[in-house]
Amino acid sequence: MRKRKSKNTKKGLVFNVQRFSIHDGPGIRTTVFMKGCPMKCLWCSNPESQDFFQNLIVRNLNCKGCGACVSVCPQGAIKMSDRKGRQIDWGKCNQCLICADVCIYNSLNVCGMYVDIKDVLDEVMRDMDFYKNSGGGVTISGGEALLQAEFVAAVIAACKKMEIHTVLDTTGYAPWAKMKAVLKFVDLVLFDLKHLDCVQHRKATSVGNELILENMNRTAKERRIWLRMPVISGFNDSEQDIQKIAILGKSLNVIKISLLPYHEGGKTKCEQMGKVYPLRRVKVPTDEHMQRLKELIEGEGVICTIGS
Repeated sequence: MRKRKSKNTKKGLVFNVQRFSIHDGPGIRTTVFMKGCPMKCLWCSNPESQDFFQNLIVRNLNCKGCGACVSVCPQGAIKMSDRKGRQIDWGKCNQCLICADVCIYNSLNVCGMYVDIKDVLDEVMRDMDFYKNSGGGVTISGGEALLQAEFVAAVIAACKKMEIHTVLDTTGYAPWAKMKAVLKFVDLVLFDLKHLDCVQHRKATSVGNELILENMNRTAKERRIWLRMPVISGFNDSEQDIQKIAILGKSLNVIKISLLPYHEGGKTKCEQMGKVYPLRRVKVPTDEHMQRLKELIEGEGVICTIGS
C-alpha cells in the first residue's frame, strides 16, 4: 500500500501498516501507524514517525552503485565514489524524493504513504477471521495518531460499523476536543506515559506532561486504559518512579501496566535518515531489574507485564 504525495486533506499520512500484531492490544491485530509526532523522545525507536511529511530512508547495503540517483538529484546532494560508495549531503537534501523514484534496488525508499479510508479498510478487512478468532481488531498508533484526529476518527468509526474491536495508542498530547472526538469510536486506549515529573518529561521529550496527565484522567472516566511506559535507565527506572506510576495506575483503574525495556532500535533508523541518534551511553535494563519493577507494580494490586 504505497501512496505518494497528496494535498487531499481527506487522506491520512501513514508510515506503516503491520498485520498480525500481538503487542498493540488484545488478540491478533492490524496496527496502523500514523506519521507525525509533537514529541521528540530521546530514545524514540521509530524516529521516522516524528516528521509530518514523507522522509527519505537510505539502505546502503542494497546500493549497486548505478549512479541513477546522482544524475537526478536537483540539489546535487548525492555523490558516488569507488572508495566510499554513495554519500548523501543531508544538509543539501530537501526531501524531494526524486532519487527514490529512480532507485530500482530498494536502496532509497520513501517513508510515509498518503492513503484514504478505503486504503486502510482494504488492509484491515484481509484479517477479519483472525480478529474474530483471537479477540483482536485494529489499533491506530503513531507517531501520534491524534495529530490526524479527523482521519483517525473516520477510520475507527468505519471499523466499528464492521464490529471490529478498536484501540487507540496515544501519548495523549493533543487538545481534549480532538481526543474526545476519536474516543467516541474506541474500545480501549493504550496510553503511553514517559515520566510523572514535568521537568524531567520536558527534558527528554521536548514537551511537558501537564496536558498528558489531564487527558489521561479525563480518558479514564470514559474508556478503559492500558498504561504503557518505556523503561529508560537513569531516567524513569528508579523504584520511586515506578511506585508512583503504580499508584497512578491503580487510581485510574487501568487494565494493566506494561513496562517496555529500552532498546537501540532507533539508532540505525536515525542513520538511515541522516539524523544523529540523541541518546548515548544508556544501558539496556537487566532482566532482574525489570522483574523487580514488575513486582513493585504488582504489589499495588495492578497487573503488570514486561515487553507488551
